Amino acid sequence: MPQKAHALIPAAGAGSRVGAALPKQYLEIAGRPLLYHALRELARHPRIEQVFVVLAQGDDRFARYDWSEFGARVKALYCGGETRAASVFNGLLATRDLIAANDWVLVHDAARPCLGREELDRLLGEIETEDTGGLLAVPVADTLKRANRELRVAATEPRANLWLAQTPQMFRYRLLIEALRATDPADATDEARAVEGLGLKPRLVMGNTCNIKVTFPEDLTLAELILQDRKSAAKPVLSVSKGRQDARRKIKTRTRRK
Repeated sequence: MPQKAHALIPAAGAGSRVGAALPKQYLEIAGRPLLYHALRELARHPRIEQVFVVLAQGDDRFARYDWSEFGARVKALYCGGETRAASVFNGLLATRDLIAANDWVLVHDAARPCLGREELDRLLGEIETEDTGGLLAVPVADTLKRANRELRVAATEPRANLWLAQTPQMFRYRLLIEALRATDPADATDEARAVEGLGLKPRLVMGNTCNIKVTFPEDLTLAELILQDRKSAAKPVLSVSKGRQDARRKIKTRTRRK
């Protein structure tokens, strides 16, 4: 019998790089906050027992939204830390009486609103029999340049065997809390990095380039285009590179109109 699976979304950050007055997770796309789109696929999946959203202690925005469509499957935890790793660790501590040591925990970015059911099914299916756990990721397609302090090319890096990490990242509760306890929160930019610190090798599961992380203003427009394309019931044909170009054009058009 498969072990139970739970999801945890760290959503205590400010998201300053997107350049908005609101914390990034509450910026709206398609009429809903980014956080809603990030947790929706997880909350609707039959394998996931509950989605825990880790918020800043003083967060007064989450309660302003209507989350009733998810019933009791979404639970807010007001215990966020100064870093992503600290928020995840605090969330795990807060749920220690609700999650068994051997249960799976899927950690997902609050700023990834375009997670698809297909890649979520693939992650759950491929990691279920793994001892270490794993994460969604996609192979690096672009040429990588290393810069010097003057922003000139210092080297071209070989991209063979390089992957871009995505989320969810899926590990057993006991392993994940042990890994986060042993690592410096400033170094653990994702959960896989903390697990690697124990000498383990998480498995890479093919993700989807549409599962973007909203970081810059144009990413909001791109995410909305992806969601609209998906809602149309057609197969997504929007490439991320073309989508980013379209998003930038829309932003420039809006700026000129102002």
